[in-house]
Amino acid sequence: MKILTLNEPDAGLWTARSDRPTLLAAIANTATYGGGMKIAPRARMEDGLLDVCVIGGVDPFKLAIMFPTVYFGRHLSIREVDYFQAARLRVETETPLDIYADGEYVCRTPAEVSILHEALKVLVP
Repeated sequence: MKILTLNEPDAGLWTARSDRPTLLAAIANTATYGGGMKIAPRARMEDGLLDVCVIGGVDPFKLAIMFPTVYFGRHLSIREVDYFQAARLRVETETPLDIYADGEYVCRTPAEVSILHEALKVLVP
């Protein structure tokens, strides 16, 4: 799988490591999902950026040990985890794969993902 950043003057091109399989690629604009897992602990809804967390090439035993660290956002220090931010990106895979958003099917790869900054107005107490 390749994840390419687009229109990022400072980031340029980022490519997921091709020497290992990708287990999970999460693209987020909030820090948590799935009942409190901090998959993207640096994500901020107001910054206009997507946070991308790619986990790949993990031994099943290490994955079992690593999994609880996601609830505290400590997985970012693990060698098999890559993390970066982008305003817009493209996801490419060797064969088409399903993409889900909030548990719902959206499309198949290849796909471009971007954020529409300040498109939703939310009132909070």
